[in-house]
Amino acid sequence: MNLLLNRSARLPRTNGFARHTPAFVPLAAILLSLLSGCKPQEHHAPDVWAVVNGVEIKRDEVEKYYKSRINPEASQETSPEEILSGKLNVVEQLINNEILLERAKKLNLEASDGEVEDKFTELKSPYTEEEFQRKLKEGGMTVDDLKRDLRRQLSIQKLLNREVAAKVTITDQDVADFYNANRNQFNVAEPQFRISQIVITPRKDPSVRNRKNDDATNEAEAERKAKMLQDKLNSGADFAQLAMDYSEDPNTAANGGDLGYIPESSLNAPQTDPQLKKVVVSLKPGQVSPPIPLHDGSIRILKLVAKEAAGQRGVNDPQVQQMIRDTLRNRKEQLLRNAYLAVARDEAHVTNYLALQVVETAGKLPDASKSPVAGAPAGSLPTPPPTPPPANP
Repeated sequence: MNLLLNRSARLPRTNGFARHTPAFVPLAAILLSLLSGCKPQEHHAPDVWAVVNGVEIKRDEVEKYYKSRINPEASQETSPEEILSGKLNVVEQLINNEILLERAKKLNLEASDGEVEDKFTELKSPYTEEEFQRKLKEGGMTVDDLKRDLRRQLSIQKLLNREVAAKVTITDQDVADFYNANRNQFNVAEPQFRISQIVITPRKDPSVRNRKNDDATNEAEAERKAKMLQDKLNSGADFAQLAMDYSEDPNTAANGGDLGYIPESSLNAPQTDPQLKKVVVSLKPGQVSPPIPLHDGSIRILKLVAKEAAGQRGVNDPQVQQMIRDTLRNRKEQLLRNAYLAVARDEAHVTNYLALQVVETAGKLPDASKSPVAGAPAGSLPTPPPTPPPANP
C-alpha cells in the first residue's frame, strides 16, 4: 500500500490533479489479485454433489433417494435428461433438508431416540421380519439408514410445527369471507353418505397391509374372521382401529376404512352390489352393519359415519366450518413454509456442484444421467421423503 501511495505522490500534476499513467493499473490489479487470492478455495471429491454450510451431500445418497422413486413397472423408458432432472430435484430437496435440520438442532428440536424408535416400529409393524429386510434391501437401505432418515424427517417436522404451523391463525371473519366467496361449493346436489368399511377376502393378497398383517386365505377363514370382528364391535371396539388392524382393503385400511362421502347416485351404479345399497340406506349415522357376504366372495362390514341431505349447507354447519378452516390453514401454512425456507436458504452457504456441472457441460453428463439398475417396487417400505411436502389447499 505504501508503494502505491509513494508512486502516486511522485506523479506530475496537471491543474491540481494527478496524471494517471499505465504504470498504476498493473499494481492495483496485482493487489486486487492478491487480496482475492486470500479466500481459500473449496475442493471436494467428485462424488460430492452439494455442500451445505460445510456438510457434504454425496452422490450415493442422491442415487438412493432417486432409486426409491422409480417405478420399475413403468412402460416408458426414462430419458437421460429426465433422469438428470430428477436427480437435480433430489439434490435440491436434500439441500433444503440439511438447512432445516441444522435449524432444528439449534432450537433443540431434534427428534429423540424414543420418537425415532416409535416411528420405526410403526413403519415396520405391517411386515414380517423377512419382508421388512427384503424391502430395505430393495431400497438400498439399512436399518441405520432408515432410522437416520426418520430422525431427520421428525426433526424437520417439529421445526415446521413450531416455526410455521403454530403461527397460523384462522379467524371467524376469514371463515365467513371464504364461505361467501365460495357459497356454491357448499350446495349439496344429492344426498351423500359417509361410509367406513372393513373388507375381508377369501384369498391371499400380497398387497394387503394392515397393522396385524392379517389376511384370510379361504372362505372358512374369512367367515371366522368376520365373526370375530363382529363380536369385537358388539363389545364396543372402535371401528376405525379394527379396520386398521384387520381390513384387507389396501386402499382404506391405513385410514380406518374411511371411504369419504359417497353420492347416492354412486350406490345405484351397475358395479355396486345391490346388497350394499340396501344396507347403507337402512343404517342410521353411527350404526354398524353385520357382515355382508357379496357375490365376489368378499365380506364387508360397513359403518355409516354421517348422512348429508341435499341442499345448501350453512356457514355454521360444523363440517362446513371444519372444511373451510382446514383449507385456509393449509394455504397459509404452505405460504409461510415456503417463505420460511426461502429465508433459511438465503442465510445458508450452499453450493450445488451437480447443477454447476450440468451448466458447464450443457446437460451432457452421461455418467450422472444413468438410471439405477433396479428401483424400489411400488408399495414398498416407505422411505421418508426429503422435505415434508406442502399441504394441499
